[in-house]
Amino acid sequence: MEIDTHVVEGINNSSCSEHHNIMAAFQKGKDHVKNTFVYCVEGFRNVFKADDVGLEIAHIALPALIALGAEPLASLVDTICIGRLGSIELAAVGVSVAVFNLVSKLLNIPVLNLTASFVAEEASGPTIDNHELESCADSLYADDQRLVAPAKDADLYMPKMVDEKRVLPAVSTALLVGALLGLVEFIILAAGSEQILTIMGIPRGSSMEEPAEHFLQLRAVGAPAVVISLTTQGVFRGFKDTKTPLYATAIGNVLNMILVPFFIFFLDYGVTGAAAGNVISQYLTALILLFKMSRNISLIPPKLQDLNFLGFVKYGGLLLIRSTATMLTMTLATSEAARQGVIPMAAHQICMQVWLAASLLSDAIALASQAIIASALARGLYDVAKDAAFRSLKIGCCFGLLISLLLLGFSMVGLSKIFTNDLQVLAFVSLGLPFVIATQPINSLAFVFDGIHFGALDFWYAAKSMVLVAILASMTIFLAARVMGFVGIWIGLSSFMALRMLVGFFRIGTASGPWKFLR
Repeated sequence: MEIDTHVVEGINNSSCSEHHNIMAAFQKGKDHVKNTFVYCVEGFRNVFKADDVGLEIAHIALPALIALGAEPLASLVDTICIGRLGSIELAAVGVSVAVFNLVSKLLNIPVLNLTASFVAEEASGPTIDNHELESCADSLYADDQRLVAPAKDADLYMPKMVDEKRVLPAVSTALLVGALLGLVEFIILAAGSEQILTIMGIPRGSSMEEPAEHFLQLRAVGAPAVVISLTTQGVFRGFKDTKTPLYATAIGNVLNMILVPFFIFFLDYGVTGAAAGNVISQYLTALILLFKMSRNISLIPPKLQDLNFLGFVKYGGLLLIRSTATMLTMTLATSEAARQGVIPMAAHQICMQVWLAASLLSDAIALASQAIIASALARGLYDVAKDAAFRSLKIGCCFGLLISLLLLGFSMVGLSKIFTNDLQVLAFVSLGLPFVIATQPINSLAFVFDGIHFGALDFWYAAKSMVLVAILASMTIFLAARVMGFVGIWIGLSSFMALRMLVGFFRIGTASGPWKFLR
């Protein structure tokens, strides 16, 4: 049987050509990853340059930074006051706070981030989803290699007005979803407090059981206020308005810092007084935000069919998965500390409050990048989205380093002694503080990447990657806690944030998903 040599040559040429294309694509991907990382780190001397992107980030982030700083400050005041009651009360409240955060943030954070992204899009124009971004990114390049926005008739996309108030379906939908979630959270926390605390490592008859249960049941009353407050903050963030939430949260947190010590020390209400102060301040904040929003935005849409439940269900489910993975990992760390006893749990509560108070300040940069990127991508301004993403990462890195230096300085003058005088607790705190200080730049970048993902509606990747990260980090916490005790818990928490940062770099570094236009 004769074989046509031309056919063989054709096959060989085709095979070589295909192999060449694969290698070229692989090399192109490697070059892109390298160039992306170089772009991330270069130009740090211009990180605070006062150009359009820099000024917009500052305009959004600075008020948000103050507002976000007020809440952790109020939590620190609570911890200081409760710490004066004793190690048992401090440990009990630490577990209760972890439970409240697990149930409330598990459901609230998705609503907050969806509301901010949806409002930013509705206020800017129609949504361009991830599939559209991937399919048309290459064709959007102009001759000067800058991405240009598709032409749109601005009048067609202006939000409707009713009685001189803007009508945005995302606002009405978010408020309704928030109200329902608040009711669900109240029922779960109030009715199931005893069972939940037992699962968390506080056995029946423990000295921590009674104060923990009283605190959690009363905090449950404030759950609806927390949801509505976060929902309305998401609306203002969507409009790039962080000043209004600043005023409202500042008033609420100042009231909290007055009421908590008053109820604890003057009225002798103990941990119940701390919970009462929290609840009152939360309802005040929610009412202020609702009142301010209702002056310019219609809270009830003219037509019920305008409500966007499909979008909240579609993306909310993904963010619920993500929040579940995040909170379960954090709760596992608290549970492991509680199982080690009152002293380690009290120390863990102090370290956790300082860690979160410092780290969550980076959310100001994250929400600025989220609002700018969501608005830019809705209008097809891909160059603006790119600049906002990389600039916010650089600012976040610098901010994290600054926080580390500040915490290092405070720890050298006895930061932990502010919370308690118990020498045993302070000994454990000294083991956790190095991790709290060293991880701040990592934490800051991780939070900024969250804002970048949410701004690009990259909820699928945010959820999928977080599940993987949470599994790996939870395994580390579980195993390290049994080998190294208290230190092992903080090794696991540090790995959790490091992995969150790395998956963020991977998404942008490979220019995949909604970031395919970076190629």
